[in-house]
Amino acid sequence: MPLFGTLADPRAIADIACAAEQNGWDALFVWDHVLSPVAGEWDIADPWITLAAAATSTERIRMGPMVTPLPRRRVVNVARETVTLDRLSGGRLILGLGTGRDVWREYSAFGDNGDPRRLARVLDEATAVLTALWAGETVTHRGEVIVDGIRLNPGPVQRPRIPMWFGTNRTSGAPIERAARYDGIFPLGMDPDGIARIAETVAAARGGLADFDIAVAAGPGADLDRLRALGATWAVREFWPGDRPDKILRVIERCAP
Repeated sequence: MPLFGTLADPRAIADIACAAEQNGWDALFVWDHVLSPVAGEWDIADPWITLAAAATSTERIRMGPMVTPLPRRRVVNVARETVTLDRLSGGRLILGLGTGRDVWREYSAFGDNGDPRRLARVLDEATAVLTALWAGETVTHRGEVIVDGIRLNPGPVQRPRIPMWFGTNRTSGAPIERAARYDGIFPLGMDPDGIARIAETVAAARGGLADFDIAVAAGPGADLDRLRALGATWAVREFWPGDRPDKILRVIERCAP
């Protein structure tokens, strides 16, 4: 869900999370933007505070940002936020990560370098640093990301780490290889052939798809059996800015798994 417009109210998202849990859904994922990726002026909510509201309103469903552009965040802040949310939720956080893009000036408007190659390097480095901080290691790293002898406590509830999924609109190359090193992938705007290619690439890199999630967008009428056969493990219903809480609640109740 985009945390835009009427969905920028954390209390509305908490109500949606409760309804999702009561109707048998498995997770609640939200966008992470600081500026609008669609035309117009929108109210925009912070994903971490909103997810905290959802965590305290539920007991079972998983949740997380899908996706957080890690290169525009300080890795120590993300480490603290994710651990705190994982502990608050009792180990229910899934962390979606990506590079983000500067097409909406979410980098350049704040003086940051949005070059895609640089963002990919930062994502790789920051992800490695983040997992080391979660593990309780004393971390020193000097590159695009700089950390000097830092150790953080406490760690997350989930072991060996909070699951990390990577968003991408690619079907091969470095973004898929990166995701294959971790726990899952969220293909963006992908048709079934693209999902199949991603699954094949990940399986080749990992020696199979065991313990790896492929979360795919699945609108009304999607052939879930076919998606499952292609390797998908999650079917994600997507919403868009302008969608209202009452519409989402109707979908939750009408399309309960």
